[in-house]
Amino acid sequence: MLDTTLLGQKGEALTVAHLQKQGFTILSTNYRTRRGEVDVIAKKDDVIAFVEVKTRAKNYFPLSQVITKPKQRRIASAAIDFALKHQLTQKILRFDVAMVQYTDTSQELTYIPNAFQAARR
Repeated sequence: MLDTTLLGQKGEALTVAHLQKQGFTILSTNYRTRRGEVDVIAKKDDVIAFVEVKTRAKNYFPLSQVITKPKQRRIASAAIDFALKHQLTQKILRFDVAMVQYTDTSQELTYIPNAFQAARR
């Protein structure tokens, strides 16, 4: 199977394609700050979606359980940084999760809009 970096890139590419099919414009991928990272940032109308992509080749545990509260805080911190830098404070900021499961013969994308709210300390 693929190494984890390549697998993650494939999952992100699948997510980007999904978002574009839904009418989103991709604003950034792999946006990093010193406090956090957002895998994909996309815009549609007044919504800015900050998307965490989780990709797995084997199903050891539910993908939905890997977005912990500390992870949510790091994503929210990076999202706020991006929104301020790009003057997007009047937009609706939404936190989505894309879960990608690969097997030797197939791929499955589960997309959860508004998967979590910005976590508070």
